[in-house]
Formats: sequence, structure tokens, C-alpha cells
Amino acid sequence: MANLGVFIGALVAVYLVPGPDMVLVLQTASTQGRRQALATAVGLGAARAAHVTLAAIGLAALLKAVPWAFELVRIIGVVYLVWLGLKLARASSLAPELESAAASTSSAYRAAMWRGLLTNITNPKALLFCSVLLPQFVDASAGHVGAQFLLLGTVLVALGLAFDVLYALAGGAMRQWMQRRPFAETLQRWTFAAMLIGFGARLALVARP
Repeated sequence: MANLGVFIGALVAVYLVPGPDMVLVLQTASTQGRRQALATAVGLGAARAAHVTLAAIGLAALLKAVPWAFELVRIIGVVYLVWLGLKLARASSLAPELESAAASTSSAYRAAMWRGLLTNITNPKALLFCSVLLPQFVDASAGHVGAQFLLLGTVLVALGLAFDVLYALAGGAMRQWMQRRPFAETLQRWTFAAMLIGFGARLALVARP
């Protein structure tokens, strides 16, 4: 595929821009550790794979054609992001779930994975992004369209997972630094909370395409 390098470059630019996915992975790593952040990354990867699949079968067109479908997904995404931000802001510490998480490691990993899945899957912009970007790099004259779509979708998910792993590692280093600086922990908690609420507010202003 001749334009694969351009496609990867476009994805890198997107994944470097701060968004709710990045903030969630950093926040999880800095509060609950790298392993739970990696579980969150798995959830994000599953959501991206779902978006690629939905875009491939044309459900993204449904969001464009049916106003209430787009609005419903958008409202759910707004509420969830704002809820995450308010929950973090109201916590007495940056890691409000550490004690309960320690009591059941497997359930903590499942909760982290579900947070990642819900954060991405309830964002209609992610589905529309896949439906707009992927077809631009599919060449009907170059072979089976389904195989090309599968390759592009695999690259999208794999590259996103790679970036999430890097953010998990960065968040883990941030966790070690903050453990010796309580003020920095409080400041980061409020910063992450404000960013999540801000992303929710921005999503609330998105117009239906």
C-alpha cells in the first residue's frame, strides 16, 4: 500500500494531541500504577477496534443520517467524561480507589479496562474519524478493499496501543515523582479533572456532521 507511511504519519499526529484517552491513561498510571494503565489501554484498543469495525460496515453513516443517534451517543459521552472529571475532583486524594482496588486486583483491572472502553466508545467523533480517514487510504484498484481496510484498522489499533503504553510508562514515572510531593499530587488531580470536564464540554459543542 503506497500511502501507508502517510497514514501512519497522520495517526501519529492524532495520537500526540492531548485528548481524553491520553489523560485517562496518564491519570490511571499515576494513581493506580502501570498495570492498571495497561488494562485501560486494552479497553481503549478494544473500543478503537469496534470503531473500525463499525466504520467498515457503514454504521458511521447512520450517525450522519439519523440526528438522534448521533445526539444520543454524544450526550452519553459528555455525561461520562464530566462524571469522570467530577469524581476525580471530589476525591480526597488522587487515587480514591486504591484501597478497594487492592482488595480485588482482577476486578480493579476489569474496572480499568471498562473505563478505557467507555471513554472511547462513547465518543462519536472517534467513529466518524475512522469513517473519514480510513477510506481515503483504500485504493479499489490495488486489491481487495476488505483486506486493505483490515490492514489499516490493524495499524490504527496497534499504533494507538503503542502510544498508550508509552503514556502508561510516563504516568508510572509521574507516580513515583508525586509520591514525594503531596502538593504536586493535588495539583495534578485538579488538572486532570479540569481536562476531562473540558473534553466533555468540547464534545457537547460538537455539531452533527
